Amino acid sequence: MIRISRSGGGPFPASRWVRSARADPSRVRRLLPLVLPAVCGSAALTWKIACPSPQPESLGRRVATGVVFLSVGTGLVLGVRHRLNRELRRMSEIADAAHRVLLRPLPDRLDGLTLAASQLSVSPGAAVGGDLYEAVATPYGVRIVIGDARGHGLPAMGAAAAVLGSFREAAYDEPELDGVLRRLDRSIQRHLRERAREEHPAAGGGEPDCPAAEDFVTVLLLEIGQDGGVLALNCGHPWPYRLCRRAEPLACADPLPPLGLFPLPAELPLHRCARLRSGEALFLHTDGAADARDASGTFFGLEAVLAEAALGSPVSPAAVIATVRSQLLRHTGGRLADDVALLVLRNDRARVPAQSGDAALRRTRPEPSNR
Repeated sequence: MIRISRSGGGPFPASRWVRSARADPSRVRRLLPLVLPAVCGSAALTWKIACPSPQPESLGRRVATGVVFLSVGTGLVLGVRHRLNRELRRMSEIADAAHRVLLRPLPDRLDGLTLAASQLSVSPGAAVGGDLYEAVATPYGVRIVIGDARGHGLPAMGAAAAVLGSFREAAYDEPELDGVLRRLDRSIQRHLRERAREEHPAAGGGEPDCPAAEDFVTVLLLEIGQDGGVLALNCGHPWPYRLCRRAEPLACADPLPPLGLFPLPAELPLHRCARLRSGEALFLHTDGAADARDASGTFFGLEAVLAEAALGSPVSPAAVIATVRSQLLRHTGGRLADDVALLVLRNDRARVPAQSGDAALRRTRPEPSNR
């Protein structure tokens, strides 16, 4: 019997439950699917024990009793299932909100560029992993970052969040691209030290032999000016592809080591890539796309798929993303070994007359005489 006490004494008096239910009505709503089956089951069990039949039960009564208890059990199972489904939907909404905050959707157009992006996580049911990308329009041009944090799960998400948070501030504050990269490096170094301190407090949080100190993030920074000029800084990341009726690497220079492994050098190799003309596109990706294999161990032919997708004029960023995504999942059978991030941007700005060397030479060369 439930004891109701004004003083609220006892381990869990009913009055306390009533007060908590009034304070939190959602608790009562969550328990409603279980109340009716529980009451019916308790009533049936009490009647069965307290009122035994003086005569042996007939087959009909046994069947009726079995049906009652089966109905009660089914009601309890359905009530628990309904509650679990509600909790799952709530957790999915929370995860989706966290995904939008961490890896917010890119706009379709940004300062004359058309964008499309997608991500595939190796964790079943996960919407975000260790891969990251972002694009912002700044007074210095459109700046893009794409990266890949080592590992999977929450540690990789923490490193990705540190890089993205730093980039979203530094992209507007730093006039030079190397300043942005140094801000990202300081942010990831600080994040790794704090994580090492939390995981291994006895080690001091800054020792090189701490497991967290072995983590790193590959990062590619791009800056696209109003004239289509492309500046790039690469720290251990795959180079993007230029799509202009064919697929060709944007650059072939050796990148710097990933962030988090070694300090950045005093002089950063800023790469001035070929100008992105009107209608041309860049395809950015993480190494999960290039390193994907099928069941026999054959690598995914990313460059061949891009060459076929780039035949159209102009290149459609959304179509390229859809093609690569579908071909990648078909090649791997839906079983990815690493997270994958894809980003395509196309230059839709009006064509800017280029001051080429030949044009400058013609301006300085004297006109031929008519004599």
